[in-house]
Amino acid sequence: MKLAGTDLRLLKVFDAVVRHHGFAAAQAELNVSQSTISNHISVLEERLGATLCQRGRGGFSLTEKGKIVFAATERLFGAMAEFDVDVTAIKGKLVGELKIGVVDCLVSDPENTLSAAISRFKTRPNDVLMTVKQLSPQELQEHVLAGEFDIGIGSFPHKIDGLSYEPLYQEQHGLFCGSTHPLFDLSDESVSLDELQHQEFVGRHYWRDSLHHSFGFNRITASVYQIEPQLMLILSGKYIGFLPLHYASSWVDAGHLRQLFGRRIGYSCSFDLIIKKGFQKTSLVETFLEDMRASQQS
Repeated sequence: MKLAGTDLRLLKVFDAVVRHHGFAAAQAELNVSQSTISNHISVLEERLGATLCQRGRGGFSLTEKGKIVFAATERLFGAMAEFDVDVTAIKGKLVGELKIGVVDCLVSDPENTLSAAISRFKTRPNDVLMTVKQLSPQELQEHVLAGEFDIGIGSFPHKIDGLSYEPLYQEQHGLFCGSTHPLFDLSDESVSLDELQHQEFVGRHYWRDSLHHSFGFNRITASVYQIEPQLMLILSGKYIGFLPLHYASSWVDAGHLRQLFGRRIGYSCSFDLIIKKGFQKTSLVETFLEDMRASQQS
């Protein structure tokens, strides 16, 4: 079929409905009533000669033909966005949306140069909408693989196929307890390894237990998805756990945390920049990657 301007408007409505998993949730983005959305979908279905979705008491779901149309719609809008970026770049000005995903607790890391890269990028002529979202490592990889983010920055203990990993730097982690923990006022020399290993331990959900077990910490009685909740549990005085040294330093200086056994018990993890393999990078993404690498080297 030949697309007209009306078709594009209908497809935008359809795209929003699918992304929001229903008519009601899409209202805020589209700023129209549910009945108007329903009418638009009906017109699109009549235009295409196919039922695209099921709606009713059973909830919203795509038909098999609807899934095909949605995938084609995503490709169409992606190609239109790339066209806009590339054509505008001819005039020497970057436009479009740059979507970056990050893990938590980057801001206190002196090795992290994302802010410097953004500063460098913003000195260029551009009218770019920059979206930055914090996710867990697994979620971040999934979003980049699905094309929902252009770039991801984080530490990824479980790498997945389909992504390219570019090493950035190493982050150091140490073992900590809170100021009310029984070990806080004891010297390392007075604490046996067996006693240390029998303390209640808070782990990170996205790390395999084998990492914790390799240090002999088998009493994992709490698990978190982000580092800040892990800090809260350690500050309670009831758990010990690993934290990035840069993140813990201000709490150590304030007397709220203590590093146990210094650097004798700890580990380092690699931080990587990830992009989707085979992803045809726009000039916008290429330019930001250039600024990210330049900031990393300076």
